[in-house]
Amino acid sequence: MASVRAKTASPAIVTTDLDITSAPVAAPTTPVHLQTHLNTLLDEPPITYITAKMPSELCPVYAPFFGAMGCTSAIVFACFGAAYGTAKAGVGVSAMGVLRPDLIVKNIIPVVMAGIIGIYGLVVSVLISNGLKQDSSLFANFIQLGAGLSVGLSGMAAGFAIGIVGDAGVRGTAQQPRLFVGMILILIFAEVLGLYGLIVALLMNSKASGDDVIC
Repeated sequence: MASVRAKTASPAIVTTDLDITSAPVAAPTTPVHLQTHLNTLLDEPPITYITAKMPSELCPVYAPFFGAMGCTSAIVFACFGAAYGTAKAGVGVSAMGVLRPDLIVKNIIPVVMAGIIGIYGLVVSVLISNGLKQDSSLFANFIQLGAGLSVGLSGMAAGFAIGIVGDAGVRGTAQQPRLFVGMILILIFAEVLGLYGLIVALLMNSKASGDDVIC
């Protein structure tokens, strides 16, 4: 019995020298619609976000209202008193001028002193208006309101006093010229009433300017 031997050929190992670094590598491609969207985003201007500050208990949105009312009160009440004093004293000067025309210029002092009251209110009103701002505390605005009422109401009281004293004084001076000195002294004491209010208003407004509350 003949034996058959099968010859098995060993597999041949084939080696190939490939330079991987020299082989071209394809660059990643971006789809057309994505590339278009990216270009659109790059061309758009940056978005600006506006952040609004929330009002606090110390700095509410209605706080500047009180400062504005103080500014208004200073000029309104002071001019109200100055107008009354000017009108009242002017009536007396007109009545006196019929009898003594030579004393008109001399006895017009009450009218001038009444008009100065309005200047007090104007000064404080301008100072308060310069300190008004949107972000301010209740403390500062309440002080501004108090300063305006201080000079306004005291100026109104001084205007009433000057008007009444001036009316009666110039009428009496027409008949008795020696009353002139006494009338001037009374007018001075009536005038300083408005000056007191001006001093207090300036001090209060300086406190409002130094407010340490940050809104």
